[in-house]
Amino acid sequence: MTLWLIVLVVLMNHGCIKAAKVLMSLTAIDLGASLATIGVLHAMYALLPALLSVYAGKLSDRRGFKPLLTMASAGLCAGMLLPFFFPAMTWLFVSATLSGACYIFYIVAIQYLFGALGEGADRTRNYGIFAICVSVTSLIGPVTAGFSIDWFGHRATWLLVGAFPAVSAIALWCFASRLPRHRPAERPAGRQRLLDLLRNAPLRRVLIATALLEAGMEMFSFLTPLYGHSIGLSASQIGIVLGTFALAMMLVRIAMPHLARRWGEVRVFSASLFVAGGVSLLIPLVPGFVPLLAVCFALGLGFGSGAPLSMAISYNRAPAGRAGEAVGLRQMVNKAMETSVPAAFGAISAAVGMVPVYCLGAFLLACGGWLMRRDARRSAAQSSKGSPT
Repeated sequence: MTLWLIVLVVLMNHGCIKAAKVLMSLTAIDLGASLATIGVLHAMYALLPALLSVYAGKLSDRRGFKPLLTMASAGLCAGMLLPFFFPAMTWLFVSATLSGACYIFYIVAIQYLFGALGEGADRTRNYGIFAICVSVTSLIGPVTAGFSIDWFGHRATWLLVGAFPAVSAIALWCFASRLPRHRPAERPAGRQRLLDLLRNAPLRRVLIATALLEAGMEMFSFLTPLYGHSIGLSASQIGIVLGTFALAMMLVRIAMPHLARRWGEVRVFSASLFVAGGVSLLIPLVPGFVPLLAVCFALGLGFGSGAPLSMAISYNRAPAGRAGEAVGLRQMVNKAMETSVPAAFGAISAAVGMVPVYCLGAFLLACGGWLMRRDARRSAAQSSKGSPT
């Protein structure tokens, strides 16, 4: 296995998306778009992924990682270049739709790849490495976009962001033989249906909690640039705020394998949801740059463990031979939230302001924490009786 190639792909492709979402919001504001329009624009990133994610998982199970990763990287590059050549609102919508469609094939394949590299504690560690890489991109992407906008303008920044997945596509094309060979697992005989996965109660519970986690993450990524702009922060300051959030996530993800070994994956996941929900309530109460930095750092500590643990738990609870499909189902749930949350929260914010939206997001995160706490207690009770989890 060539770990550097996999890490490079994650850094370039995730860095592209993290930068693009900030750039998309600020470009739309520059073009005079309303909050509701920007919410719909963000939802376009997840429209096709919500429909294609399970198919992407099945394709990963059958075809492996290499073709999906290469195709998706090239498509992301094309999506980023559209607003550079055609700087108008219509093309922002086209860019978001195309980029989202390509991203889902990339993210399903790369998460499946990380999960296939080990089992048990090794798998949790692998997803921890993946999550740390994502945290690095969450730090670099928004900061790069913010400073580039201030220095070179919105249009030139799209060209810079488009270079990220171009590097990924070239590396995959040149070094595809370095990736591990895909070996499809034996699948149970008979027809395999999506409903069979949804009937898996332990998997279903973590998918619901993951959806609530994603709602909170989308609330933060969508509203924070807009809130920062509303209190007079520059694009560079907004990028630094988002980068501070990412730095906190990276720090907690370094410690995550130790936390999971000590207290268990489900309990740590539950605690992260509760912390994120509590801190989310503070964001609309801070009036300036430095207080917002502190609150977003604390929020990053809460959110940090959520995504990698939900990936590991979902993979572990998938039926034999259907891990890629389970990863795709998890992404379908996520993208459904990414489609609905920005549009809904944008409309609510335009009507009544941002404070009620932050309160709603905090409530959803607390519901996810409660669900996983019950799941942890159920698992502990079954273990004490000698039953399988």
